[in-house]
Amino acid sequence: MQGFANFMWLLSMALILFSGFALIDAAIRREDAYRAADKKTKPFWLIVLGLAFVVNLIFNILSFLPIIGLIATIVYMVDVRPAIRSLPGGGRNTRRGSSSDGPYGPWNGGR
Repeated sequence: MQGFANFMWLLSMALILFSGFALIDAAIRREDAYRAADKKTKPFWLIVLGLAFVVNLIFNILSFLPIIGLIATIVYMVDVRPAIRSLPGGGRNTRRGSSSDGPYGPWNGGR
């Protein structure tokens, strides 16, 4: 029985790390990248992934709530994250280019 308890603890820690990674990844992406990828808004994903993280911290893995949080985290990781990363700049909050650059490229027609 101790082996099963250890396995469940490791699984619970893996879920916490997975949902925490997804939450941090969603937080570092730009707001306009979510709209450009035609996904829900950044605050929506931060709330969903934050709830998933908190649920994984509080509840046992055998409960249904962590499973719902896991599904939300998987949806973010396999659908939203790749769509945002495929955008120019990867959707990150970095500032590159000249002052005439807009969120999707230069305002001056590429000159």
